[in-house]
Amino acid sequence: MASVPKTPLVPEPLQPTEPDGSPMHPADALAEGGLTVVDWLDERTQISPGLRWMMYRKVPKGINWAYTLGSATLFAFLNQAVTGVFLAMYYQPNVNGGAYESIRNINDNVFLGQFVHGMHKWGASVMIVLIFLHMGRVFFFGAYKYPRELTWIIGVVLLILTLAMGFTGYLLPFDNRSYWATIVGVNINNTAPFLGPYIGDFLRAGPEFGATTLSRFYAIHMMLIPGIMAALIGFHLYLVAKLGISAPPWLKAQEPEAAITTVEV
Repeated sequence: MASVPKTPLVPEPLQPTEPDGSPMHPADALAEGGLTVVDWLDERTQISPGLRWMMYRKVPKGINWAYTLGSATLFAFLNQAVTGVFLAMYYQPNVNGGAYESIRNINDNVFLGQFVHGMHKWGASVMIVLIFLHMGRVFFFGAYKYPRELTWIIGVVLLILTLAMGFTGYLLPFDNRSYWATIVGVNINNTAPFLGPYIGDFLRAGPEFGATTLSRFYAIHMMLIPGIMAALIGFHLYLVAKLGISAPPWLKAQEPEAAITTVEV
């Protein structure tokens, strides 16, 4: 019996061909299609000049691994954001056992839940350590001086927000340790002059710890602080790309043409 020829997935008139008319290899056709999509988007968004301005820039000679601490901190923030989204899919900000049981359910029953929770939990400590190292490098290298003062100020604000994000996230498991540690932390803030009592009431969502306290911490930790941090990080990176990075302090002043080299970051 004669076999029925297979119908091609793509009609022959629409199949991509090489300049000489021969059929194009599927891998080459896929790459060509991807480039076509990129060109289509770039023609309408004009994003390629901005990417070239951001990616290809001049940096001083003599830089070392200490200059990668900022990128490492950014990677830690992205890790917290991604793992936090997955944890939020199963977390229940409920003081009547729901919060604690949801964390236990993530660790015991959810596929890779303990792994994701561990990445988020230890990633918070890693991010705090990295941002302190990054700020220390900038300070001791004198990179906060003119014209990078605003970059330094934004970095200080990001440091404070990182600590605040760690503080608000500590309560979310709602076990005995996190509950009493958060009470101590809020009471410390409550003793600050002038604004202390208002800060305490804001964090507790009232005069005393209650059901709304956990929801307040969850909203601050999950939405308020990450949103502000994402905006400030974007502005921080823009200033770094616009103003450049400072040369190591042990290098002598050189002519700009001789002291810089073009690299891709």
